[in-house]
Amino acid sequence: MLAKQPFARRIVIAFTLMTLMVSGTFSLGIVAVVHFIEEHLVTQELGRELDSVLNDVMVHGDAPRLDAATRFFASNLPGYAIPEAFRGLADGFTELVRNDDAYYVYQREVDGAKYLLVEEQHEFEAREKALFSVVLAGFLLSILGAWGLGRLMARKVMAPLSRLEQQVRHRDQLHPLAPPLALQYPDDEVGHVAAAFDSTLGQLRQTLERERLFTADVSHELRTPLMVVLGACELLEQQAELPTAAQRPLARIERAAQEMHQLVETFLMLARARPQQTSLAGDASLRSVATEQGERWAPLLAEKGLAFELLEEGEDRGVYNHTLLGTVMSNLLRNALHYTDRGTVRLVLDEGGFRVEDSGVGIPLAEQERMFQPFVRGAEGRGEGLGLGLSLVKRICAHQGWQVGVVPRQPQGSCFQVRFHDGEV
Repeated sequence: MLAKQPFARRIVIAFTLMTLMVSGTFSLGIVAVVHFIEEHLVTQELGRELDSVLNDVMVHGDAPRLDAATRFFASNLPGYAIPEAFRGLADGFTELVRNDDAYYVYQREVDGAKYLLVEEQHEFEAREKALFSVVLAGFLLSILGAWGLGRLMARKVMAPLSRLEQQVRHRDQLHPLAPPLALQYPDDEVGHVAAAFDSTLGQLRQTLERERLFTADVSHELRTPLMVVLGACELLEQQAELPTAAQRPLARIERAAQEMHQLVETFLMLARARPQQTSLAGDASLRSVATEQGERWAPLLAEKGLAFELLEEGEDRGVYNHTLLGTVMSNLLRNALHYTDRGTVRLVLDEGGFRVEDSGVGIPLAEQERMFQPFVRGAEGRGEGLGLGLSLVKRICAHQGWQVGVVPRQPQGSCFQVRFHDGEV
């Protein structure tokens, strides 16, 4: 369980546990030493004092010379009878505590007779309790101090790691001109981690740069042959003697070439965008792009027997990038075309976004998030695509700061919704 705790908290716990062990051992040692010294010193003192008393009583016949807190008892001397409370004790030193009374008792047996010295220890017991209270207070204060010191040290230790984390997370770190991280840290463990990040980020920058250049070069080189194909299609359409059987394949070729041209423009635009650029400038309204896409996809939907509706539930005054918005809308309409056999496809415009509704097969709840991943297709696997359309939609929306999501429709179908501003999808 400790390994799952945050690193800073583990430092605090380690400090506290270490102090708990050290301070606890030290406190217990103090208690043990006090008891040992107490027993050893008192035994010696009472032993010498008993020798003196026995010499006075047994040899000279005098009364024992004792202070007010010490009393003498003997089993064979009248007037010094042993009280019931002190009978049955073992020879040597005994600390006796009964109720509120505390005594030191020292007993010695000589020729079958028992001799006792009993010394009241109320004052010493009070001092002993005060000492133990001080030890307990010191123990608790050391634990509290260890907790505070642990937090302070954790903050000091975690400061460079937190700074490194923020630097690695920042998107500017992927910029080719971003300075190395390792130069900002000393040659310690954190510096070694920063150097490892430099190496990994350097490889990532190179990979992203190669991908960007490849996408830009391929997109740029494809524009020329695509324009040739589109130009040839226009020339063939102008031929009056073109057979009727060839008109439909020609329209299909022209449509495919236009879609590819739009994709090329989209990829080229994304490839040319700067890494820190979150959105591209707008040049078209939502309504104009929707009208254009409706005119493009309505005939294809009609060929399949589907009704198409372009609805406007709210007026949107935003200006958006024509190519990117058109690509998003086109891919969502294409997806609806492929996965709807009967019914209606709706393109609904609203303030701050739009949605594409269909009465198709729908998407299971468990697969809704996966549908936006590359090369993931629906269970029906319809159309001629590779499963990149929704992935491209997700990428464009992320680049532009838009949000895209899908929810099921009742009794069947799907609803893909795109929002241009922060909010629930």
